[in-house]
Amino acid sequence: MGYKNGKDILPASLLKQLQDYISGEIIYIPKKEQTRAGWGENNGTRLTIQRRNTEIYRLYENGSTVPELIQKYHLSEDSIRKIIVKTRGLAVHQH
Repeated sequence: MGYKNGKDILPASLLKQLQDYISGEIIYIPKKEQTRAGWGENNGTRLTIQRRNTEIYRLYENGSTVPELIQKYHLSEDSIRKIIVKTRGLAVHQH
C-alpha cells in the first residue's frame, strides 16, 4: 500500500468533493471486490484431484475392489466410497 497525493491522481471535481468530507487527512481506499479463485484452481490441485477421482471410479467400474483402491491411493474406505458415489453421479449427468 503506497501513499499518493490526491491532487496528483484524482480529477479536480472528485478531489473537491472529498475535501468536503475529509481535508488534510490520510484516507485508505480499499481495493475493489475481486472474485477469488476457488480452492486449488490456480495451482492445479483441483484438476489433479478431479483426475485422480475419475481414475478411481474408472478402476472401480472395471472391477477393482474398494480394498485394492484403498491400498493403491492411500485413502480411507469412507473417502473411496464417497469418491465413487460422487463421480458416479457426475458420470450420470454427463450422458
